[in-house]
Amino acid sequence: MASETSVAAPALTNGPTPAVKLLAKLGNGAMAGVTGVSIIFPLDMVKTRLQNQKPINGKLPYSGGIDCFRQIVRTEGVKGLYRGLVPNLAGVTPEKAIKLAVNDIMRGVLAEKAGTSIDRLPVMYGALAGATAGLCQVIATNPMEIVKIQMQVSATQQVASSGAGSQVTAMGIVRQLGLRGLYKGTACTLLRDVPFSFIFFPLQALFAQKMHQRIYGNDGKPSTLSVLAGSTVAGIVAAAAVTPADVVKTRLQSSSQPVPAYNGLVDCAKRIMKSEGPMAFFKGTVPRCLTTAPLFGIALMMYDMQQKILGW
Repeated sequence: MASETSVAAPALTNGPTPAVKLLAKLGNGAMAGVTGVSIIFPLDMVKTRLQNQKPINGKLPYSGGIDCFRQIVRTEGVKGLYRGLVPNLAGVTPEKAIKLAVNDIMRGVLAEKAGTSIDRLPVMYGALAGATAGLCQVIATNPMEIVKIQMQVSATQQVASSGAGSQVTAMGIVRQLGLRGLYKGTACTLLRDVPFSFIFFPLQALFAQKMHQRIYGNDGKPSTLSVLAGSTVAGIVAAAAVTPADVVKTRLQSSSQPVPAYNGLVDCAKRIMKSEGPMAFFKGTVPRCLTTAPLFGIALMMYDMQQKILGW
């Protein structure tokens, strides 16, 4: 009787390949960023105007966040609150994709190195993963930020330039600045974004886990609500901590420069201190926290939901 030869079935792969996972994480991060930015953009507009305002006849144009919001709506209409949204979305898509995906991947790598799970990654490893993500995303952040800022402050120059501010477009700014100009203030962007990510991501993971334990009484994977709450609280802490760097970056990247113009990060910081005092470095702290915290809260929540849908 002929012997039967058994043929082994080909091994089935367990789950998607690393390349597919990377693309999915980048896509998830991009979708999460677009959702968050679209919701909080008017608050970001107020924050930028407050940080960039300078005294006119000894008096600041805006007395605070609410006054700034009212003046924008009164003089520019509701659409004035969304000036610069399109280039910002074009920039935030790769920015959030890179930041969230790189942080997620680095946490996985460091967790494996530490012999633990991602949810129990030591704080310093979490900070290292966040700082790496912040460093990587600046290549996308800086051009987007400088175009957004110049569009947001252009309307404030309208009176002095006989309405020219209303003609400012994103492509016009890109053509005017060129590639080198789009990376003006990169050092200050790094000084803001790397420390922000260094602070935010480990705190976000810690707060989300603690809130999950408090709500559900177990050490399981944080729920979507816990991720939203933990990310929002961590965003407030991180945003407030790096506001001085954000103020200097906004001044450097604004088209509205003093005479003589700022000559780099150090010169800008010294002149702000000399002419406006130390509190000037915290201009727009409240609106910055009100924009950054919910932005990252919504973005991390969306990212977490998508990851859970994919079973990761």
